[in-house]
Amino acid sequence: MSLAGKRYALLMGCIALFLGGLMFWSLVLGALPLSPAQVIASLNLSSDPVSEMMKTIVIQLRFPRAVLAALTGAGLAVVGVLLQTTTRNELADPFLFGLSSGASAGAVLVITRFGEGLGELTLPLSAFAGGIMSALAVLILFHLGASRRAEQLIICGLSVSFLFSALTSYLVFSGDQRAASSVIFWSLGGLGLARWDNLAIPLMSLLLLGGFVTTRWRALDGLLAGEQTALSLGINVSRLRTETFICCALATSCLVSLTGVIGFVGLMVPHVARYIAGVRHLLLIPLSALLGAVLLCGGDIISRTLIEDQELPVGIITAGLGGFFIITLLARQSSKTM
Repeated sequence: MSLAGKRYALLMGCIALFLGGLMFWSLVLGALPLSPAQVIASLNLSSDPVSEMMKTIVIQLRFPRAVLAALTGAGLAVVGVLLQTTTRNELADPFLFGLSSGASAGAVLVITRFGEGLGELTLPLSAFAGGIMSALAVLILFHLGASRRAEQLIICGLSVSFLFSALTSYLVFSGDQRAASSVIFWSLGGLGLARWDNLAIPLMSLLLLGGFVTTRWRALDGLLAGEQTALSLGINVSRLRTETFICCALATSCLVSLTGVIGFVGLMVPHVARYIAGVRHLLLIPLSALLGAVLLCGGDIISRTLIEDQELPVGIITAGLGGFFIITLLARQSSKTM
């Protein structure tokens, strides 16, 4: 292994350890603070006595929540990398292409109009269906156009995003006002639906993204050199963009069906990961996944502890970080041009 490879492996190991520490700390913090010793005992890793209530809090509530945060953060970060690569747009993320707004519209439609007819699966299924519908709308518009360039895909995504956002606003103001608080909390993102039996959904999302990157990383690397160069290398750029978008749409729909709309993770993390690991996808994707997991786990801890006896939607934290990040990015670009 080369020196650069050893440094990359060491970095990945350090970030993974830090992520593990964050996840453990998320088991400690909450409305009922626990000591590290109590958490360890609740996980049956020591013989210290602990109440059944503490075991339930740690194993059934906080542990799956921490896992969901890590899986969702990793998935959204990888989606951001793929969208930014295929569109050549540094600000591309699931928000930009209507994927999040479609899922939000599907969830709000159920909350304000139909209720939980399918039980606990109603909200995730409706959000997933909304995300898929928005993705189909973007793809139809994209393929109807004479030009199938990256700019065209972005414009199609923006138009669909605005349409579904308008639909969401209409449903909120014309529907059951008693459900408004639930709509607001869900639309701002949260991890409260985490349970062991539904963690397979974000896990499938990550497996889908991992499988796609494993089979298409060479084509994605080729696209970095420019569309004309990619075409000269035999890469079908239009097909690659369509495949990437479909993969990202399915993955995003799975993720936001449980967490609601969590923005800016897919925008921020790829920039940081590229600065550290470069642009080659075999190195960039794993690092982005780990950094995304760290970001959302940390954001969840902040959202649960920032205000005493109250939980903030984690999307508020990521939106605040995202706004600060974009300002910093613009300031750096301005300083370089001066």
